[in-house]
Amino acid sequence: MPIATVNPADGETLKTFDPLSERETERRIARADAAFRAYRTTSFAERARLMEAAAGLLELDEREVARLVTTEMGKPVTAARAEVAKCVKAMRWYARHAESLLADERPDEADVRDSGAVSARVHYRPLGPVLAVMPWNFPLWQVIRFAAPALMAGNVGLLKHASNVPQTALYLEELFQRAGYAEGCFQTLLVSSGAIESVLRDPRVVAATLTGSEPAGRSVAAIAGDEVKKTVLELGGSDPFIVMPSADVAAAARTAVTARVQNTGQSCIAAKRFLVHTDVYDTFTEAFVAGMRELTVGDPLDEATDVGPLSSERGRSDLEELVNDALAQGATALCGARRPGGADRGWYYEPTVLTGITDRMRIHREESFGPVASLYRVSDIQEAIDIANDVPFGLSSNVWTHDDAEVDRFVRDLEAGGVYVNGMTASHPALPFGGVKRSGYGRELAGHGIREFCNATTVWRA
Repeated sequence: MPIATVNPADGETLKTFDPLSERETERRIARADAAFRAYRTTSFAERARLMEAAAGLLELDEREVARLVTTEMGKPVTAARAEVAKCVKAMRWYARHAESLLADERPDEADVRDSGAVSARVHYRPLGPVLAVMPWNFPLWQVIRFAAPALMAGNVGLLKHASNVPQTALYLEELFQRAGYAEGCFQTLLVSSGAIESVLRDPRVVAATLTGSEPAGRSVAAIAGDEVKKTVLELGGSDPFIVMPSADVAAAARTAVTARVQNTGQSCIAAKRFLVHTDVYDTFTEAFVAGMRELTVGDPLDEATDVGPLSSERGRSDLEELVNDALAQGATALCGARRPGGADRGWYYEPTVLTGITDRMRIHREESFGPVASLYRVSDIQEAIDIANDVPFGLSSNVWTHDDAEVDRFVRDLEAGGVYVNGMTASHPALPFGGVKRSGYGRELAGHGIREFCNATTVWRA
């Protein structure tokens, strides 16, 4: 795949980039290694000053960088601006909380004495240069939610971004440089996917984090495992959105539309499978389908657009294959299931609701990365849980109920990294984020995320 900006709204190639040579890649790794040796000793106050400076610059650049993101990967520009604001929030959150999150931990005094020590504590130290392999769907947020905690912990970053967002990747490197970070603290590597292995095998690169597809995660995990290096993986998701009889059905249906089409449906944590109790199924379905039909599909730079183009022609073709497979095996499209009329340019697809899904259909277990919802009628809570768990993924989940016993049951039995009750999944810097099963391992954000790339050092003194 070439490293290029290709506008998804019209398919026009706007700018191409030559990949870095092996020699230049080596220079950047060496620069990261040298930068870490100095940066690791900086105080939390100095790190916070730099992070706050970067956040301020990003805030000032909001409109310009949002337009760049939209041009590169197609999300509605209003969503791109919201992504910028979310990044600024996370950067400032870590600038203010990193020191307390990484404060020394002191065991109970009785346990210290029992260990034979006069004193004991756990001290967190940074690991070194970390390789971040990041996707195109949230090209700012996915990077910042790694970079903010990693840099505040004293690590340095090497970014291998998706090949279709090279200008966003270069902007991020420039952002940290403008904020005053030393050369080498955060660098973008414009390289092909084939170059990841050599970078990860370099002994100066100590760990890796990847957000992306399951095959990409398997590859990075295998290489890192062979090198005995730490990894954090956030992979695919096919999150359930469960509606029970006690729910506010009207609110659930409104939220369901947003939960499915956020980022034009190209989000790992977007709700994709809607499991609705038979007692409220008809009411929910009528409102949900009406909401999907009312969405405006169009130019992502238009403020009125709700759903933009998919990020690539291949992405749309993959989505169409899932829909067509389901329809061929008996599913029914309640709306959409086609390209918009007159959309002969750009990679658009209408918001779609499919019902009559069976376990023979690919869409039952595969992730649909676009504005396509799978709708199921369930008879009780057990059936909802069974269908929800009948996928290889376990990223997050959404449950709508006002029955506390049902909430407890969902929290106990849903195989997911999160359970969001009477709302939709959303990441926040204060809450850990990640999944189970083939959705990956490890956690980002909160204290869990900043400690992923730290050495928890036991300090024991007699």
